[in-house]
Amino acid sequence: MCDPTNIGKSAASGAFVAMLLLATPALAQQPADTGYRAMQLRGQQTMGVDQTTSSHGFESLPDGGRIVLVRNVDDSAGVARIRAHLRDMQRAFGAGDFSMPMFIHMKTVPGVSVMATRHTLITYTESDLPNGGALRITTADSVALTAIHQFLAFQRTEHHAGAVP
Repeated sequence: MCDPTNIGKSAASGAFVAMLLLATPALAQQPADTGYRAMQLRGQQTMGVDQTTSSHGFESLPDGGRIVLVRNVDDSAGVARIRAHLRDMQRAFGAGDFSMPMFIHMKTVPGVSVMATRHTLITYTESDLPNGGALRITTADSVALTAIHQFLAFQRTEHHAGAVP
């Protein structure tokens, strides 16, 4: 004969186990999501626009690469801030100053030490795009080129971005 109290206990135990199994992936992802969100907030501080309503692209090219930043919403003030940020990057990177990406990511960014050392062999050119802008990075130096590609690959991974937004 079936004891009704055991059925209730069994169902409650099963529900508890199911909740644990469903919650475990979310708990395991929380630190990564928290770290990503913190990086997004530092990016917003640096760039001046909400990162969740903007798109990034980090494209490796045979002679360097290209960083693209665009707004995904109608926001002329945000577009102006993106363009100003890219001009700031052009000046800073051209002088060998990579403190912006170091602050945003709060870790050593691959490629930046070589890019800083070889900054005179790298050209940075900002251009306006609809809803944002781009920073073109070019070099004829093979060592700098490898560093640029490392830098862009890291950025694609960290920002969960592709080559183009």
